[in-house]
Amino acid sequence: MGPILSFADFLDMVRRRAGLILLLVILGCGLSVLVAGAQSHLYRSVEVIQVVQPKVAGDLARTTVEGSAARRLQSIEQRVMARDNVLEVISRYGLFTDDPSMTDNEKVDVLRTAVQIKSKAAAGEGRSGDGALSILTVKAEMRSALLAQRIAHEFARQTIDLSREGRLQQARETLAFFTAREETLRARVARIDEDMAAFRKANDLALPGTLNFRRDEIASINQELLSIARERIRIQRAADQVRQTARKATADRKIADFEEELGTLDAQTRLLEARKAELESSIQTSPQVERQIGAYERELEQVRAELNAAISARTEAEVGYRLETEGQGEQLTVIEPATVPDYPFTRSRRKLAIAGAFVSVIVALGVAFLAELRNPVMRTAAHMERDLGIKPVVSVPRMNTRIHRRGLLARIFGRRSTRRRRSRDAV
Repeated sequence: MGPILSFADFLDMVRRRAGLILLLVILGCGLSVLVAGAQSHLYRSVEVIQVVQPKVAGDLARTTVEGSAARRLQSIEQRVMARDNVLEVISRYGLFTDDPSMTDNEKVDVLRTAVQIKSKAAAGEGRSGDGALSILTVKAEMRSALLAQRIAHEFARQTIDLSREGRLQQARETLAFFTAREETLRARVARIDEDMAAFRKANDLALPGTLNFRRDEIASINQELLSIARERIRIQRAADQVRQTARKATADRKIADFEEELGTLDAQTRLLEARKAELESSIQTSPQVERQIGAYERELEQVRAELNAAISARTEAEVGYRLETEGQGEQLTVIEPATVPDYPFTRSRRKLAIAGAFVSVIVALGVAFLAELRNPVMRTAAHMERDLGIKPVVSVPRMNTRIHRRGLLARIFGRRSTRRRRSRDAV
């Protein structure tokens, strides 16, 4: 329970330990004043940026800037907070000039701590988010109200500029890539056509489809030869019949006509056979030549398919680039510009000093109480009765007859110039 049983005991303890308590209170108050005086006020300024969605629906005109807005803005934040950029801002606005002992690394760390860029996700459909953002806040805490407003506006401006430049650069690079891809494929198609034409010329295949055409011509010649053979058989049968039935003079005249027709048919047969032999000799190509022609045709078909895909992608890239250049894509817009704060957000120095003084009094009383616990003395009859269970009959006070000059502590607690320290000794 300790030596303090009542309010009177507490006052006794205060009187006995007044010097210690007063010393601790003075030290604590002095330290509180020093801490409060060393504290500098900080001002906070916030600029709010809205993430505006594309004005043209993606189904109608797709953008070439893919990826979630959260990832893009995270990359932008990393670039904004890069060491070189932070040092440039420090130099431009003359920050930390009042403390020449600070190194560049310390300045960068302090400014990174003072400036915060936070984002708020947009409401999504379903449970899973799509990485879209609705609000971006740039907060700056500086020792000057005007400086806080300028720094917040500077980092917000850099964020907007980097976002616009990044989207435009990505759209430009995408368009340049597919344009170069289209040109490369067109050149490749032209080269394959030239190689195929040279190969056909070297192998007497001037035009595409010549082999099939010549095979079809040979088939037609075979049909004509078959018709001539049938006609020849008919004429020979007619001549045999004339020899058997007609008179000799009539038969000789008709047979002469038949022989003339047969001669004509023979001439046609020889001509067709010669053409057939010529065609057959011209199409006697090796399997390697046919395989090479097929390889050329397959490669040409594949490259043309890739060219069509590249043309389609280049068209979409052109649309995406126009969206970005005309400001129709996703944009960052300031909806609440940074303002000059009226008051600092840090605590008042006076309140901090008063709180420190209050804490000093509490600590001083606690230290005095601990000192009493370390030196337990039965000073009153109540203490003796409580600790020993014996009720004293009489208490004899201890008289101190020495005369002291009235001191500061005696004047504070209203004590007489002649102190009398009473110590009730239980009898």
